[in-house]
Amino acid sequence: MTWFEKLAIVVFMVLFMECFAWAAHRYVMHGWGWGWHKSHHEDHDGWFEKNDLYAIVFAIVPIVLFVVGLWWEPLWWAALGITVYGGIYAFVHDMLVHQRGGFRWVPKQGYFKRLLQAHRLHHAVEGKDGTVSHGFLFARKPSVLKAQLRANADPQRRAVRPDKAGNLVSADAKK
Repeated sequence: MTWFEKLAIVVFMVLFMECFAWAAHRYVMHGWGWGWHKSHHEDHDGWFEKNDLYAIVFAIVPIVLFVVGLWWEPLWWAALGITVYGGIYAFVHDMLVHQRGGFRWVPKQGYFKRLLQAHRLHHAVEGKDGTVSHGFLFARKPSVLKAQLRANADPQRRAVRPDKAGNLVSADAKK
């Protein structure tokens, strides 16, 4: 394989993992897998929470791919892409957002501030329903997420759509 093919596989897998993480977070963790994920939305003592079991389960796939990739190289590079995503996730989610491990930087502007705000808005809802921002690396504008939270909380405003600027507005806002 050429270096370009290897890099392309790694980059593709990082992007794929953001899509996978969004779907797993939205439909598994806030669905039938809430039993584990609930611990992440509640105060807890100690370093670990039940939600960390997801990281252990999800780590099985790249481990298997690394091993099989010894015989078919593209799988090894796919496993590396998943691992790179896991490292990015650990930094953004665990260290930056939840300040695990003693990490105490709070960004004041830019991309990391937007990620932090989006995840905090995700945690603004009690329970598994009505949450916003299920991804980890791509965050919508806080104003859009706040409008979506308001719409989720008010049954009469649930019919929302994006306007030309990308902001969510109620379907009856123009009436």
